[in-house]
Amino acid sequence: LALALVVTVWFSLRLPETHPPSRRVPFSLRRIAAAVREVCGIRVALGYTIATGMVFGAFLGFLSSVQQVLQHQYALGTLFALYFAVLASSLGAASYLNGRLVMRLGMRALTNAALAGLCTWSLAFFAVTLIARGQPPLWQLMGYFLPAFFCIGILFGNLNALAMEPLGHIAGVGAAVIGTLSTAISIPLGTLVGQAYDGTVVPLIAGFAGLSAAAGAATWWAERGGGG
Repeated sequence: LALALVVTVWFSLRLPETHPPSRRVPFSLRRIAAAVREVCGIRVALGYTIATGMVFGAFLGFLSSVQQVLQHQYALGTLFALYFAVLASSLGAASYLNGRLVMRLGMRALTNAALAGLCTWSLAFFAVTLIARGQPPLWQLMGYFLPAFFCIGILFGNLNALAMEPLGHIAGVGAAVIGTLSTAISIPLGTLVGQAYDGTVVPLIAGFAGLSAAAGAATWWAERGGGG
């Protein structure tokens, strides 16, 4: 709360409005409500927003479970921080490479490939996890998470950009609606995955597989309807 207040004051004092005066519209709840209805009525925006919530929900499920899994289930103790940092590096590498890849492949192709990869990889490792009775060797678990997080790193930026693509004329409200809806989707899903932890990694891997498949279905629904 304190940080939000500081940022709000700082922005109000130091960040001028860049929108030309001739194109500004008065602030009103009616205009905001109309923009919200417009965002929810655009199939592409809504579909990719749902997909964003699904993918972030899987990631929140990981954040809710990772300490129990690595520090206790795999008895890493203080080495937990090191392993967590290694996994985070995969996200960072994806974010760094995404800018180059997206210029070559395009957002949609890259997003579809990352979703397909995440879903397929998660389903395959889910089978491995069941065979190992929820306790695969640590090297196998890390070998799963590194590519999975790379896919998630690709998806974070691209899904949000694809949801925003048709909303340039209401970009501010559009970004707010997308952020709110995706968060409303991701938090309960991530909580559900985290609370399902049973001393094995089965719920976590199942969450990755199921939510990535659901995200893929949402993007398919979004594109099937075109731009409206």
